[in-house]
Amino acid sequence: MLYLPAGTAMINLETLQLLAYPLIAGMGVAAIAGPLGAFVVWRKMAYFGDTLAHSALLGVALGFFAGVNLTLAMAIGGLIVSLSLWQLQKQQLLANDTLLGILSHSTLAAGLICVSLLSSARINLFGYLFGDLLTVTSADLIMIYSGGAICIAVLLRFWRALVMVAIDEDLARVEGFAVEKLRLLLMALMAVVVALSMKLVGVLLITALLIVPAAAARRLTRSPEAMAMTAAVVGMTAVFGGLLFSLFWDIPAGPAVVLFASAIFGVTLIIKTG
Repeated sequence: MLYLPAGTAMINLETLQLLAYPLIAGMGVAAIAGPLGAFVVWRKMAYFGDTLAHSALLGVALGFFAGVNLTLAMAIGGLIVSLSLWQLQKQQLLANDTLLGILSHSTLAAGLICVSLLSSARINLFGYLFGDLLTVTSADLIMIYSGGAICIAVLLRFWRALVMVAIDEDLARVEGFAVEKLRLLLMALMAVVVALSMKLVGVLLITALLIVPAAAARRLTRSPEAMAMTAAVVGMTAVFGGLLFSLFWDIPAGPAVVLFASAIFGVTLIIKTG
């Protein structure tokens, strides 16, 4: 965490340089988490977001064991969970929330056990649970922006189809959209974004980064496109405000970002949108 002594009136150049990487990383994550979060709100997928977040910790542990990039390991783990859930849903063996509960808690338990076997990971467990933006490196920035660019490109390519499925699956089927494949695509995009968001807010708060800006945007807009763009702006604003809170009051950056986003949502509850 950054710490600015009480009463300090100026932020020196060294502090600004230290803040640059976290801010750039946070803006990149918010830019893609906002639009994707709109689909999470429309399709009521918050619990699936929690499942992916819990599986991310298992991805961290397996990444350590395999000696590979942790973001890549988390993305692969999330994609496996998404594919598993998609297949189980097609078989209709159990209710959706039951399947999510089983996957969520089993992957979390496996992740905690694996992390406990890694002394270096155990020391940094707080960072994985709540995020550690101030450890962002140039390699992380490349991963975030390249992965984010791919996700945005996919969203733009399939935007109309994804919105149609989110609004009415039956109507989407009638119009010839491949609903099941689009559902899998959306889950895969969420898996990638969850992996990219790990350093920003951590396992426990990743879902909040998806749903809170989108929920705030829903109060202020009247079209899917406007909601997606507004959610991105709200997320970016929360990143900037949360980092300032972290800087001045020596608090964890990830929770500060989520709290700032929640404050914005609270304001939207008061604002009359007509």
